[in-house]
Amino acid sequence: MKIAFITGATSGIGEAIALKFAQKDINVIITGRRLDKLNALKSNITSNTKANILALKMDVTDRESVERVINGLPDEWKSIDILVNNAGLAVGLDPIQHGNPDDWEQMIDTNLKGLLYVSKAVLPLMIARQKGHIINIGSIAGKEVYPKGNVYCATKHAVDALTKSMRIDLLGNGIKVTQIAPGLVETEFSLVRFKGDEERASKVYQGYKPLEGKDIAEIAFFITTLPDHVCVNDILMTPLAQANSTIVDKK
Repeated sequence: MKIAFITGATSGIGEAIALKFAQKDINVIITGRRLDKLNALKSNITSNTKANILALKMDVTDRESVERVINGLPDEWKSIDILVNNAGLAVGLDPIQHGNPDDWEQMIDTNLKGLLYVSKAVLPLMIARQKGHIINIGSIAGKEVYPKGNVYCATKHAVDALTKSMRIDLLGNGIKVTQIAPGLVETEFSLVRFKGDEERASKVYQGYKPLEGKDIAEIAFFITTLPDHVCVNDILMTPLAQANSTIVDKK
């Protein structure tokens, strides 16, 4: 059975991808900061699938934590076939001149540096086997900027650039590199962006049907089933009601 390593698996897209992979007999290593959420997901997967699961508390912004977790994997879990760099967030929605530098640092540390730390630690395991698939979860915000999105958009543009760069640098090592860039997905995203303001967060998804985590999971699984010589480079997906970053048909 294949092994997938998933960051940010405590909720939303990461949780959905872990469930989908496990349902398709892929063993999963789920990581995140909230151990209670990881254990609940582990219990769910164990009860409903035949897949093996390893739940590990890990903060992608902490390089020592990342290295300790990945270097300390049991031997039977080191043959990672799929790495899903999913951990990411948006914090705040302010014009650049009113932005909070603490919010900026949190987004840069998670969305950009976290992806780098995890990839750096996992890649030697893939290169040694001359096979693997890296899936970076980007965003439509990495394709076009929108008002008050400044630093979040910048970090997702960086994910877009890094995905392209990784594909070049890893050429010849048998490693596929794919970006999945979703538009509006109903997860904890807006609740985190608005710092726990549930009313404001819920309004983001009113008046239309947004994407769900399971929609991204379907795509993530599909691209792992293609022949060895086929690499899907980039997927931009939105709900039907969304035309671009700012235009949404709300009823």
